[in-house]
Amino acid sequence: MSEKQESKVADTVRLVDSLEVTHPAFDVIAKDVVSEYGAYCTLYRHKKSGAELLSVANDDDNKVFGITFRTPPEDSTGAPHILEHSVLCGSRKYKTKDPFVQLLQGSLQTFLNAFTYPDRTCYVLASQNTKDFYNLVNVYTDAVFHPRALTDPMVHAQEGWHLELENKDDPLTYKGVVYNEMKGVYSSPDSLLNRASQRSMFPENTYGVDSGGDPADIPNLTFEQFGEFHRKFYHPANSRIFFAGDDDVPTRLSLMDEYLQEFDASPESKPASQVKWQKKNFTEPKWSSEPYPVAADQPETHMVSVNWLLNERHFTSTEDLTVTVLDHLLTGTVSSILRKTLMESGLGTAITGGGLSDELLQATYSMGLKGVEPQNVKPVETLVLDTF
Repeated sequence: MSEKQESKVADTVRLVDSLEVTHPAFDVIAKDVVSEYGAYCTLYRHKKSGAELLSVANDDDNKVFGITFRTPPEDSTGAPHILEHSVLCGSRKYKTKDPFVQLLQGSLQTFLNAFTYPDRTCYVLASQNTKDFYNLVNVYTDAVFHPRALTDPMVHAQEGWHLELENKDDPLTYKGVVYNEMKGVYSSPDSLLNRASQRSMFPENTYGVDSGGDPADIPNLTFEQFGEFHRKFYHPANSRIFFAGDDDVPTRLSLMDEYLQEFDASPESKPASQVKWQKKNFTEPKWSSEPYPVAADQPETHMVSVNWLLNERHFTSTEDLTVTVLDHLLTGTVSSILRKTLMESGLGTAITGGGLSDELLQATYSMGLKGVEPQNVKPVETLVLDTF
């Protein structure tokens, strides 16, 4: 047997053995092997805190860590988005005011970011260097569980909103990292259309509000509400922790136990963050109209999107595959029937709507045109429905 073959055998043995790794602080919930990816997966639950940890052992030297919290907002003040920015502004162990920027500039990371979705907040990192990887994991974990933002109102003011006065005779203006970011988002016609489309399909659950924050509502978020949002949703029992790569599985578990052992069980955390299913209450199609900003030299045309809420329960595996195939047949290529029909119709200048969206609890389907003249608004809907 060659040296290369021996190394491959040793790697396979190591991966298989990873399924048998236990830790006194964790219970093993499930095991599985995804042979197509050489991934040996074990789902653990931390005994004291209730946190769930998915450990994926493979031969990829680009090691990945992620921690996600289910964070459904009740309004459009942007609490999950502002908190996502704020937790990375220093923590109990890492007191520097901007560790995220320092890590971007000074670490060996291959990926480092955080994301706010309509119903969850994700903190993700990756590195090919093992020592650097665990350092990044420590910084992120301490940040999400013990952020400086909970005790320093200036973080909320900086990342969320504050009133600013440059000259004594000027009027007070709202400023803030997230506030300014969302002002940009709300000045984009495409973003406004997507927001209006989602709101129209989800009038009764969390997807009907904006987790990123509406600039008109962001100043309504108080520092006390900001802290309460963290206390409600950032408990380990409401998280899912993820590791993947060729690093040592016992080290992963020991590292996370150092943080999780500080927390007691919180059986109410997961039920409190569950997203309510939106029922299909419409008996006929509904129209809604929203304005959007245009420059003085731009044509006053319309953007039209036809939207469907696809399910009010979990798809079966067959249904999930079916809607994916249908989406590809309808819009997946330039020659797909719905995309081709819309583009050749002459009713608008460009396609809008991404077709199938299945990243949330419930799947939606949206398709339409922008650059539509007023007299062609209704024909766009008719064309979409007839093509189906």
